[in-house]
Amino acid sequence: MVAVPPGRVTLSDRRTQHSWPVEVAPYEMAVFPVTQDRYARVTGRWPSTARGGRLPVEGVSWWDAVRFCNALSERAGLTPAYRLHTDAEGTESADWDVTADGYRLPTEAEWEHACRAGTTGPRYGELDEIAWYRGNSGERMHEVGGRLPNAWGLYDMLGNVWDWCWDVYDAEVYGTYRVLRGGGWFDEHWSCRASMRRRSHPTYRIDDVGFRVARSRPA
Repeated sequence: MVAVPPGRVTLSDRRTQHSWPVEVAPYEMAVFPVTQDRYARVTGRWPSTARGGRLPVEGVSWWDAVRFCNALSERAGLTPAYRLHTDAEGTESADWDVTADGYRLPTEAEWEHACRAGTTGPRYGELDEIAWYRGNSGERMHEVGGRLPNAWGLYDMLGNVWDWCWDVYDAEVYGTYRVLRGGGWFDEHWSCRASMRRRSHPTYRIDDVGFRVARSRPA
């Protein structure tokens, strides 16, 4: 985990042409996306299509990621960040306990703040040096840490696999769809940008979508 300083980030959506500033408190972000080895050690499962211990885990839903965060917290003796509920009709919901010290998904603002690492352009470096994307990946995933990190020591923030974030994308239009960030191994260069937003249903499992964990820091 890397300590990320507080800051301010302006999120934007190309579809609505809307931008909004967000103040970000200090937190911690995982250096790498969750790998298949780590996911298997915590859950006992290998859900990914491509197999390799140091490959990012993929084929995991948003719900899978949330449950992993709680399980990882319990293993570490920390308070789980999420309270999970199922109503009488079988509909699941999750509440985030913002006072918990356990692992969790980053918010969208935290993700972009960490990705930029103090930069203001579309990327934190030359794309071929920092990311696996369609132009250099050979149309396959690669082990984590194979490209240069950003200035805060975070690897694979762009390319390789998309990261699930905590946030709902646009509840009025897309319901419970959650935000994805970062671009993946099969994406064109224009998708691998710090500001790029994608969405997916929280139950979907996709072969270019993984996640990384964050932790809140004491006030």
